[in-house]
Amino acid sequence: MSTTVTTQPTTATSDDASSLREKRDHDDHHDSRSLFSSNDNGIVAHAGVKTVEATHRVYGKYSKWFLFISLGLAAYIYSLDGTTTWNYLAFAASEFGDHGLISPVQVAQSIIVACGKPVIAKIADVSSRGTAYVIVLLFYVVGYIVIASAHNIQTVAGGIIIYAVGYTGLQLLTQIIIADITTLKWRGLVSGLMSLPFVINAFVGSNIAANVITGAGWRWGYGMFAILVPVALGPLIITLLWAERKARKLGVVTANGLTTPVVEGQPFFKRILVVAEKLDVVGLLLIGTSVSLILLPLTLSKSAKGGWNNASMIAMLVVGIVVIPMYVFWEFKFAKFPVIARRFVMNRTVVCAALIGSLDFISFYIVNTYLYSFIIIVKPWSLVNATYFSQTQTVALTVFGITAGLAMRYLHSYKWLLIGGLAIRLLGCGLMIHSRGANSSDAEIVWTQLLQGIGGGFAAVSIQVAAQASVPHADVGMVTAVVLLITEIGGAIGSAIAGAIWTNLMPGRIAHHLPFLTADLQTQLYGSIVSVYSYPRGTPIREGAIMAYDDVMKIMTIVGTVFAVFPLLLSLIMPNWYLGDQQNAVEQVDLAGGKVDQPALADKTKNPAFWRREETQV
Repeated sequence: MSTTVTTQPTTATSDDASSLREKRDHDDHHDSRSLFSSNDNGIVAHAGVKTVEATHRVYGKYSKWFLFISLGLAAYIYSLDGTTTWNYLAFAASEFGDHGLISPVQVAQSIIVACGKPVIAKIADVSSRGTAYVIVLLFYVVGYIVIASAHNIQTVAGGIIIYAVGYTGLQLLTQIIIADITTLKWRGLVSGLMSLPFVINAFVGSNIAANVITGAGWRWGYGMFAILVPVALGPLIITLLWAERKARKLGVVTANGLTTPVVEGQPFFKRILVVAEKLDVVGLLLIGTSVSLILLPLTLSKSAKGGWNNASMIAMLVVGIVVIPMYVFWEFKFAKFPVIARRFVMNRTVVCAALIGSLDFISFYIVNTYLYSFIIIVKPWSLVNATYFSQTQTVALTVFGITAGLAMRYLHSYKWLLIGGLAIRLLGCGLMIHSRGANSSDAEIVWTQLLQGIGGGFAAVSIQVAAQASVPHADVGMVTAVVLLITEIGGAIGSAIAGAIWTNLMPGRIAHHLPFLTADLQTQLYGSIVSVYSYPRGTPIREGAIMAYDDVMKIMTIVGTVFAVFPLLLSLIMPNWYLGDQQNAVEQVDLAGGKVDQPALADKTKNPAFWRREETQV
């Protein structure tokens, strides 16, 4: 393990080169050979975190604004991707006659999205934010090229897995940088504003997706992002790398000091082992393997030969469960830099935030994995209108996420926003049990999406700010990744449950409502929404399919509503940190490293020292 030394919070903010060099001379007691440094709480800070603190001292007025504009551009392309490409998977799978495999593909994507977050966070911490963005860009471009050139669903799945690393990295790095450059009272608002492009792209993206599907085809829908993403991320990468280079040039941070370990003379294999140790590759492989082996059988059991009587299904499930204690044993006994550090497990805020996010995602994905396909079949809407509907929840989530951030700015608190949001989210999900769409008005099903979006917007911003407030700056990147890791695993579980319900119930419901069809035609209708959509409303086949879809969606909404109860219960025991001028509520320092005299908790009747001790115990 690298040597650790004690550092003092920096207060320098001048852009003048001479003052920067004076600050460097003042800090010569730092061990320039160490990859890590320690803050006042004894938490090990990676080099990338110290690099961020150093580069803030080289930003001037215009370069800081250019950084914000570049972040906005990155957020826009992330939004455009998120509001268009997910529509194409149903048509890509249908072209290959494998519409039922949507859920397994999404489960695999969710696993990569989840497990990729700690890797990207550690790369950003160990090296730099700019380096991490370059890696994210490479995965993005390669993944979309593979998808666009695919000739079977297996290749599409492989491309999605590669692309998912880039997609999750872009999401995570944007949130980490926001946490680096904002105080707690502004963080929720700025984080919410980064989602503002989703409002624009709910309409722009819907039209693009509909025109791509009916025109150029789903391949071009994926392929165009191999061009757009490098153009959009270029300014941000250039800005970050420029700041890091300037910091080294001015002596604020050294190329062989805070940013990179000195490994001259070490064999290449030894260097690889050191990097693997820092990234906890073994831990990531164990958790990824466990989640994969548990979730994939749930969605593949119906299509596998013999179903659950197939020995491979049982074997995967058993091995996946056995790997869980192996992962826990590795993390607590052998991992020097574990994915989920013990101090995170002992932190009530982090645990509550992760579980709330995970359970909420389980509920969301159970209901929404097949919602787009459901709406296309049961509603006489055009593809554009169906896509508009699918963005309703996203738009509401974005608008009310910004509203929640603005409320945090003046309330200096998040807990009651979180509780209220989860209650509204539960109401919207529960109403879908009756107002699913097949036999209800358009207004009813739209309102269910609006309510879920309103509640989700309040909750999403609240849990992220809460988790970041409860740890030192050195841990902000990893704790953000851990919360999103657990949350995304919840998404994978939700998709797996949805896939299990769909694959096990839909064939039987089609056979029940369309008994006059041959087995081959029933299989065709199950495997392709395009086949179902080709029959006009009012025909016996279309109406029978609508009833089958409605039966299955009812089960999904009931299960999703049950899972939505638990996040609300957990929110009641969430600590309520004070959101003020601090970078976080634990160290009680501002962005420049100066001490801030503000309460740790918004509820001043509690003892701040006690809560600070409980939340940071190792």
